Amino acid sequence: MELQPESDAQPAIRPTQVIFHSLAAPWTGERTYEFWRDSTPLESHFYVGFDGGVYQYIGTQTRADANMHANRRGDGSGAVSVETASNTQHSDPWTDEQINALIGIGVWMHRTHGVPLRVCQDWTDPGFGVHKLYPQWSDGGTACPGAARTAQFYDRVFPGIVAAVNGGSSGGNPGGGLVPFPGPDFFKRAPRSAVITAMGRRLVEEGCSAYSSGPGPQWTDADRQSYARWQRKLGYSGTDADGWPGPTSWARLRVPNN
Repeated sequence: MELQPESDAQPAIRPTQVIFHSLAAPWTGERTYEFWRDSTPLESHFYVGFDGGVYQYIGTQTRADANMHANRRGDGSGAVSVETASNTQHSDPWTDEQINALIGIGVWMHRTHGVPLRVCQDWTDPGFGVHKLYPQWSDGGTACPGAARTAQFYDRVFPGIVAAVNGGSSGGNPGGGLVPFPGPDFFKRAPRSAVITAMGRRLVEEGCSAYSSGPGPQWTDADRQSYARWQRKLGYSGTDADGWPGPTSWARLRVPNN
């Protein structure tokens, strides 16, 4: 459902990022198209309804305006935006159908445009993310797509993209394999996620436990202390053994995706 004149008039981008959003409206794809067309100069590339139906409004090599400064940078790179139907507070989780559709979009973006299989490490870094991840992706920060969907991004959507690209199931509950490094900011937001439980169990197996109970899904000081023991076991010291996971130590921990 191509938006005009935006689709022809806006500058080209080299897509290097995919950013997932919630619209804060339980609209159909047709209603969303009408809103972008008639009521605002803003728009997104894609929209995913509750039933998993995917709508596209702008070509992925053309700027869309949903990502603030990520829309088009000085080097010509930019982000592809994926809006999703939600309740008006964008507090509800994605449906299973939406998750499968988001995974499909992510796989297509990787295979078509080479978006790398990692969570963006800063606001310009190529990869995948949710809109709330960096304030530069909005006007000073946003809660979109909400806490429930942010957890689903780390637990199901991003691992599902990686699993599908690597030959696994394209469904929203990929089995087997390892959890990709979810990015440093994931841990510093004190997440509640199955990823934290799986990480904690591996730390216990490696003899690095600082837990008095658990581990469980909520990131706590015990998780950080345990991870610091793991970093020291690997030979790190000082600020390199501060308990905040990094990509190298995470890869060596081999956290299972189950």
